[in-house]
Amino acid sequence: MNSIEWNGQALILLDQTKLPVSEEYIHCTDWRQVAEAIKMLRVRGAPAIGVAAGYALVLAAREAAAQGDRDEQFTAFFEFANTLKATRPTAINLAWAVERVCTLVRTCIENNGNDGADNHAVYLADCLDRIEAEAIAINEEDLALNRAMAKAGARIFEGRRGLRILTHCNAGALATAGIGTALGVIRELHANGQLSMVYADETRPLLQGARLTTFELHQDGIPVTLLTDNMAAYAMQQGLIDAVIVGADRITTEGDVANKIGTYGVAVLAKAHGIPFYVAAPYSTFDFTLASGKDIPIEIRDSREVTHFQGCQTAPDGVPVLNPAFDVTPHEYVSAIITEAGVLYPDYTKSIARLHKEVQER
Repeated sequence: MNSIEWNGQALILLDQTKLPVSEEYIHCTDWRQVAEAIKMLRVRGAPAIGVAAGYALVLAAREAAAQGDRDEQFTAFFEFANTLKATRPTAINLAWAVERVCTLVRTCIENNGNDGADNHAVYLADCLDRIEAEAIAINEEDLALNRAMAKAGARIFEGRRGLRILTHCNAGALATAGIGTALGVIRELHANGQLSMVYADETRPLLQGARLTTFELHQDGIPVTLLTDNMAAYAMQQGLIDAVIVGADRITTEGDVANKIGTYGVAVLAKAHGIPFYVAAPYSTFDFTLASGKDIPIEIRDSREVTHFQGCQTAPDGVPVLNPAFDVTPHEYVSAIITEAGVLYPDYTKSIARLHKEVQER
């Protein structure tokens, strides 16, 4: 399933708010369209948001390069980048991708646009090809790391058959540029003949599990059963779940995990029933500036997402609503973190530090 496509002039996004009823695509020729798509969850999932942001900055750079003098061009570009980064505060991949491209632009300025070979004032136009190449690289890297993560995660279950996996929200092809993080592992287990059933939490209030995860798996012929969120405890109590695999939007250096609201509850239930709880996420999801999950900013979304669904009112007028988009699972509830570089186990402070060091030394 290809939910993100760059054709050199426009970013084409599958509008996930329309699924599973219809498959509609948005042709974004302006970075503001991409920003709106991210904000409104037309494109969602931490890795996919990062990929979309990279291409949005290509569009932003082209617009800024057409403005007045040199200083105005760069000022406009960095303002556009900051606006894009602010669309969703919790998913670190968005900020990571924006900063990666902005760092490239700063380097382009410092090196006179051509690695120091030309001694001339650099205009944003001198950086456009490199910005586009960086966005494409972010996309291609996501494709590769999804495959690597899938194989690393499947090794946890080596020699086992008939696995029944519970997942929450959507961490599949719709949430990435590739086969997915959590669903990438699940796809690998299915390909290996090890999977019996996937149980997908509905994931209130926007039903990403019901609308997106079951849509993906059903299309791929992978056995899936839908549960409402408050049925997960029953399924575990009845012995229907062998493991939980979820994605992540941000992971701290201590291994605390921010993911879609409801994930923490699933982790607590898994702990109570002696079921392993795994998180699948790429290196770009780690926030090396934060140790504790208490410091992760949690996006609070519009109350109408809770009081209404697809235009139908489900709560009284004027009732107060608490609508956090994410919660944080403390590291002590996490059995392992699956990355493209392998599987991390506790002590996470040490294993995450080793991962960081290995990546920086490459």
